[in-house]
Amino acid sequence: MKPDIHSFDCIILGAGGAGLNAALQLSTAQLRVAVVSKVFPTRSHTVAAQGGVNAALANVTPDNWHWHMFDTVKGSDYLGDQDAIEFMCREAIPTVYELEHAGVPFSRLEDGRIYQRPFGGQSQNFGGEQAARTCAAADRTGHAILHTLYQQNLRNKTRFFDEYFALDLLRAEDGSINGVVALCIADGSSVVLHAKSVLIATGGCGQVFRTTSNARINTGDGMAMALRAGVPLQDMEFFQFHPTGIAGKGMLITEGARGEGGYLINGEGERFMPRYAPNAKDLASRDVVARAIVTEVKEGRGCGPRKDHVLLKLDHVEESIIASRLPGIRESSRIFAGVDPAFEPIPVYPTAHYVMGGIPTDRLGRVVIPDGEGERPVEGLYAAGEVACASVHGANRLGGNSLLDILVFGRVAGKEIIQRSQQQPHPAPLDQAQVDQALGRLEKWRRKDPGVSVGDLCERFRKAMEDHAGVFRTDEVMSEGLEQLKALREELETARLTDHSSTFNTARIEALELENMIDVGFAIAASALARQESRGAHSRPDYPKRDDQNWARHTLYFRDGDRLDYKPIRTQPLSVESFPPKERVY
Repeated sequence: MKPDIHSFDCIILGAGGAGLNAALQLSTAQLRVAVVSKVFPTRSHTVAAQGGVNAALANVTPDNWHWHMFDTVKGSDYLGDQDAIEFMCREAIPTVYELEHAGVPFSRLEDGRIYQRPFGGQSQNFGGEQAARTCAAADRTGHAILHTLYQQNLRNKTRFFDEYFALDLLRAEDGSINGVVALCIADGSSVVLHAKSVLIATGGCGQVFRTTSNARINTGDGMAMALRAGVPLQDMEFFQFHPTGIAGKGMLITEGARGEGGYLINGEGERFMPRYAPNAKDLASRDVVARAIVTEVKEGRGCGPRKDHVLLKLDHVEESIIASRLPGIRESSRIFAGVDPAFEPIPVYPTAHYVMGGIPTDRLGRVVIPDGEGERPVEGLYAAGEVACASVHGANRLGGNSLLDILVFGRVAGKEIIQRSQQQPHPAPLDQAQVDQALGRLEKWRRKDPGVSVGDLCERFRKAMEDHAGVFRTDEVMSEGLEQLKALREELETARLTDHSSTFNTARIEALELENMIDVGFAIAASALARQESRGAHSRPDYPKRDDQNWARHTLYFRDGDRLDYKPIRTQPLSVESFPPKERVY
């Protein structure tokens, strides 16, 4: 059956914080905008963000955007682009106030101002005293922001395609992106969405690892769509393992727990973080804390019968503070760890959490690709949020900067799309061959001959990623992992479904997601094997030092031939002096 065609000014893929903030800019400007989401919008992964959003409001400690910028550049291990970082840190303040005016119920200080808590890697005066910069709504900040943005979009009559799975981008004859083909999960029908612009805001890809804090929906769909469209992925080797996931489960325990006074101890009852970060201690950068925990366990100082985790102590913090500022953490700990943190410590271990890389963009949200000695925008294509890489996180993201990233760049991408839409009266004509090619992704999964199970293949893939691209990486381990991935990619061609129904065929969705995850997993593994240094979240015992002479550059992975390329870091900020690389200590 021929798919229906719908026309809009802009299609937004993903209904998390980035997608909804962009949609709000567009719908407020009276543009016809459609948001495509494979889950109901308030189930998007932004809802899981706990600790808060960074902005130098100076409500609790002295602060300014320039100090925030320094901390972000340092946190990135000097791989972040300093013009984009300056832009994000300056835009943080009006972005948070705009959210407050939209109705986000931030926690308050006694004088009514927004409450801000300390988070890792934050400082006053360019590396001085600990700063309190993270604006919080208890420990459910993402939940509060997502629901507010969704309600505001409903008010402005944004069109939603809920429970639709985006298959592929459409490209016009002039090379611009002019639409998307999507699959309705409810009945199996297809739809063509034709538009002047497409914004990819599909979130991260944490499900490529077996133990993860990410929702089941985080399968890297937007990244894989970009790869199939010929767009590279940038800096995918830099994957953050959050130091405090519930041991053996992976559910997130926010950094805000340490911001409120919690600290880590090993099996000997020792508070071990001062050994690794003498100044910042438990509020060191996430990569530093994660490596410290893994080291403690590897050296035999873990907790429990298997000595395979450490403990996060909160029982010295007043119960009233835990009840008011960490209610979700208390509930999660009770359900998944069987402990009440007000009275006993939480067993924790690093969990796959956040990808610093993604679809390369400039600071206006435009997707960019190499062009000679420089780069050029892909006409009509934008990306924002965790799926994108404006390179504000570099080699390691600071806590509180992820919500900031999605909100700032979703907002600015929306404004940029408005300008482009005003200059272009109609979308470029559809190319039927492109539509047919996108629908062809479904044909493979209609075959009924015998083949390997998708579920079995998925589990083996995720285990291979966890075993060979985890917190510590070596040439031998990663080379073996890449060979396993190649074999799994070949085996994917023989995978088959046993369920061929049309109505809510979740097995088919999982098969399409596995295709996406394997492409993204290759980007991570190939990029990591090539980078022969330790920087931020990319830790190589065989190359233990940061190598600015050879590796102060961004990685670009192309799906065609698993090819790698590189581009320089932008070290020149917009209005202040550059922060030159130096040793990163906490």
